[in-house]
Amino acid sequence: MAGAGSAARGTGRLRPLTALASPDDPRIDAYRVIKERDLVGRGGRFILEGRTVLDVALSPRNRFAVESLLIAESRADALAPLLAQTPADVPIYTASQPILDGITGFHIHRGLLGVGLRGDMPTAAQVVAGLPAEALVVVALGITNHDNAGGIMRNAAAFGADAALFDFASCDPLYRKAIRVSVGGSLVVPFAREGTAHDLLDLLGANGFELVALSPAGAVELSHLARAPRTAVLLGAEGPGLPADVMARARTVRIAMKGDFDSLNVATTSGITLHALTNFT
Repeated sequence: MAGAGSAARGTGRLRPLTALASPDDPRIDAYRVIKERDLVGRGGRFILEGRTVLDVALSPRNRFAVESLLIAESRADALAPLLAQTPADVPIYTASQPILDGITGFHIHRGLLGVGLRGDMPTAAQVVAGLPAEALVVVALGITNHDNAGGIMRNAAAFGADAALFDFASCDPLYRKAIRVSVGGSLVVPFAREGTAHDLLDLLGANGFELVALSPAGAVELSHLARAPRTAVLLGAEGPGLPADVMARARTVRIAMKGDFDSLNVATTSGITLHALTNFT
């Protein structure tokens, strides 16, 4: 029978944990069969996974509410400092590794999960309307690889991009793997995912953004680019890159590379470009 007879120690503060005796407990439905449900959504919720992501999720930087945590009972003591940051109204469930794996449908070797709540997601127009007079936005167009989406959000957070926009052909930055690869960047950087590439370019153009399209065939070398007060960095998918009709609407920029090698991973490209366009002084 499940109960609340244990607590995490280690910070001078005890945090009660609710022990689960069965993977069928209805209180943890949101965690059930994670891999399959990642593909179809979970009703306004998303999964947080791992210590680094939960460090961000339980910090003031996180833009989303945390609904609950689920941890392996063997990690409760080691995670006590992290669990002590959890708001009092957020339940913390704990289970043996076999029960935990039965809930999720695969082996959770990190032993630490959480559920976040999307809430009312802003539209692209709302995100752009909330930007300052000088702003740097990263725009992902047709980015269907979750590792790349997560890497872009990680770089956006690291280099201080003011927002990220994803067209609807791109994957969701709140997909579990994207959040994990972003090491929590998806929870920090304001973003919207909607519309077509041209919908987003119309919106940015109407709000005074210079469009900078990254391509190996770009007309301007990145180190020679003077950043406009409002700049949007356009990134395309691995392989095909940005469509010609998108490139035609933007200032095209390339990253200098050695010899005849002209290919970079799109997440790497985002990091190099955002660093070059960010004023750290």
